[in-house]
Amino acid sequence: MAQGRVQGFLGEIQKIWPLFPAAIYLLGFFIIVTVYLVGMSFTVTEQGGAVSASLKPVTRVLAMPEFRQALVNTVLFVIVGTPVELMVGLWLSLMLYQSFPFRGTLRSIFVVPIAIPALATATLLFILFDFPGGHINHLLLGKYALFPALVNTPINWRGSMLFSLGVSLLGKVWRDMPISMLILLAGLNAIDPELFDAAKTMGAGLRQRLRHIILPLILPSISAVVLLRSIEMWKEFIFPFVLAGRHNLLGTLIESLYNNWGYANEAAVVALALVVCIIASAVVLFHLLEMFRRALVGV
Repeated sequence: MAQGRVQGFLGEIQKIWPLFPAAIYLLGFFIIVTVYLVGMSFTVTEQGGAVSASLKPVTRVLAMPEFRQALVNTVLFVIVGTPVELMVGLWLSLMLYQSFPFRGTLRSIFVVPIAIPALATATLLFILFDFPGGHINHLLLGKYALFPALVNTPINWRGSMLFSLGVSLLGKVWRDMPISMLILLAGLNAIDPELFDAAKTMGAGLRQRLRHIILPLILPSISAVVLLRSIEMWKEFIFPFVLAGRHNLLGTLIESLYNNWGYANEAAVVALALVVCIIASAVVLFHLLEMFRRALVGV
């Protein structure tokens, strides 16, 4: 029995062995960056160039209202954006799973956003939602034929935290939607079609098939989407940087502290806080996904 366990363990090692070089590279890079951030976060440079240990960068960041607001904005960005990307990706994948004419063409069209650079997409949204002469304002003011006027004055989209971050989230979801869609579609394609035929024969409706067949079997794909998209939401930079202006997320606050204000140590503190938030949210999501799996399969 012991020999069989050893052989089974060696067999598992052989399966994952090709992943070891990539894992070592990523882990080593993560450790180097984290150690560097910790070193910058808990040191200060005195006059004359001497470096000494200090908690001043941490206390300064914790006392900043900009940091607290950026943390709240980022948490809301993640809480709203992650399920939105999941639901949009699931809806599109279910639609493309059906057989209909030109399905391949439509699938190719849905993949287009990921091929467009994020900066180009953010710039396009900047032009569309510009104040006061953006195309969205012109549309709402009724300046285009066949569209009635809905407002009397142009809306300053980037002047409002809610609107600017909402537009940033819109751009983020639109651009990254193909990744979620393709992951979930791969999970759907791995399901045996005979399961659906048997469920239909037994009179199961769409909701029952979704609850008892689709969701339990594509749960690994759902987990991958939730984890990957939440991490991307935490470290989002381009869309809020271009569209949200002074309404910072943690990623844009790091840039402001380092480049605009010259606070390198404080920027490292915020970056370290971002790493901690990502790790903590991943742990929480693992537990939530496990609870969701047990609720679906009943074990």
